[in-house]
Amino acid sequence: MILDNFQLHGRVAIVTGCNTGLGQGMACALAQAGADIVGVNVSEPDATRAQVEALGRRFMDLRANLSDITCLEGLVEQAKSLSGRVDILVNNAGIIRREDAIKFSEKDWDDVIDLNLKTVFFFSQAVARQYLAQGGGGKIINVASMLSYQGGVRVPSYTASKSGVMGITRLMANEWAAHRINVNAIAPGYMATNNTAALRADEGRNASILERIPAGRWGVPDDLAGPVVFLASQASDYVNGYTVAVDGGWLAR
Repeated sequence: MILDNFQLHGRVAIVTGCNTGLGQGMACALAQAGADIVGVNVSEPDATRAQVEALGRRFMDLRANLSDITCLEGLVEQAKSLSGRVDILVNNAGIIRREDAIKFSEKDWDDVIDLNLKTVFFFSQAVARQYLAQGGGGKIINVASMLSYQGGVRVPSYTASKSGVMGITRLMANEWAAHRINVNAIAPGYMATNNTAALRADEGRNASILERIPAGRWGVPDDLAGPVVFLASQASDYVNGYTVAVDGGWLAR
């Protein structure tokens, strides 16, 4: 039956930045589909752990500063030790810094690029090596953005990083698809999360954003549940290098 292709029973998913927001929503969606979750965060993911365990799945808590790529190989080893294998990686952790391009600092550039792009590539590399060692392939899901397609304003390093995420998603898919490693991305539209609190608090910007979204609302973490389960499951075995926009129609406008 087709619905069996969406099940993740017996799979193990590493999800970065899953203590709140979109990462939490995606971790819980994968758990609902049957996966055990290895959460990689800098802070306590108590709420996510509780939700995953309430679904009858295991939640394994790893802590790391993902801006430092020297921790990545160790995280994969820890995940394997705790769960026996790794089947899915969701590269969700990211940050944003807002400032006019004319005044943007080198630190704000480097901090965002390091976490949003450099870490995404090298964590994917480390997990792909584990997939090759295990045999049987695996899934990598990167989190892109509307600013993978557009320029935005006052977020130069974020725009650069998310444009890069779309590019390296294609590159990794080109090289690893032959090994049954599927690399794809999700590009959330304007979502009601901590990262967009400033936009939603700005009455003018909030109104202009809502005016352009055909669905007429900000997205919520549950809107990513279906796409992330699809890309993590057998149902997407012939989907490679693609970025799925989950945007309420923003790009179509």
